[in-house]
Amino acid sequence: MTQPTDIRRALSHRPRLLDLFSCAGGAAMGYHRAGFEVTGVDIVDRPNYPFTFHQGDALQYLAALITSGEIGRFAGVHASPPCQAGCALTVGTNASQGWGGTHEDLVAPTRELLDRTGLPYVIEQPNGRARIRKDLSLCGEMFGLGVLRHRNFELGRWTIDRPAHPKHRGYVRGYRHGIYRDGPYVAAYGSGGGKATISEMQQAMGITWTDVREELTEAIPPAFSEYIGRALLTAVRPVEVAA
Repeated sequence: MTQPTDIRRALSHRPRLLDLFSCAGGAAMGYHRAGFEVTGVDIVDRPNYPFTFHQGDALQYLAALITSGEIGRFAGVHASPPCQAGCALTVGTNASQGWGGTHEDLVAPTRELLDRTGLPYVIEQPNGRARIRKDLSLCGEMFGLGVLRHRNFELGRWTIDRPAHPKHRGYVRGYRHGIYRDGPYVAAYGSGGGKATISEMQQAMGITWTDVREELTEAIPPAFSEYIGRALLTAVRPVEVAA
């Protein structure tokens, strides 16, 4: 029978991954399932985050780790810098929810700091948003999910095989230009117009630990980061695990 001390010992020997701009932990859960011990950082308090969490400015936190040398405790970094700058949803659907406004594009300064870490890293952005290299593109249909949720990933200091992008099985359910279409996927953003309910988003993306709409609409499905994380495990350098 597995004892609690055995579980703690197994977790302590996992490589550590830093999850910047973490939101509620969609990416974190996938990396955890892939075999990482995850620490999240977000400027907003995220009480639903399922792992170790620090509230604060993600770039300041990363810079402090680099200056102190504490970044060496981590084996890799995932970053999902805010994508609302230049995003149509900022002034459209999300604006009606009170999430719009002026947003700074943080991709470039994030990349600069990540390059300084010397670690393999991942930068995630939605399709057609901030300017990143599209080293990897993932879609919910690749994993049999109830959302499409296209996301692009820039990979620093490592590479990954690109999976085939299967043909979509139909429409995303909801209204488009006044016309309602049904389909096998739900729209996990905004509200009204046939958009997904909270429970539908939870089920479609495999995220059960938060019921906050804003967190769900910003999350990536854990299946995405689990796929990435399993490949990243073969690329990370050995790190000394602190007691």
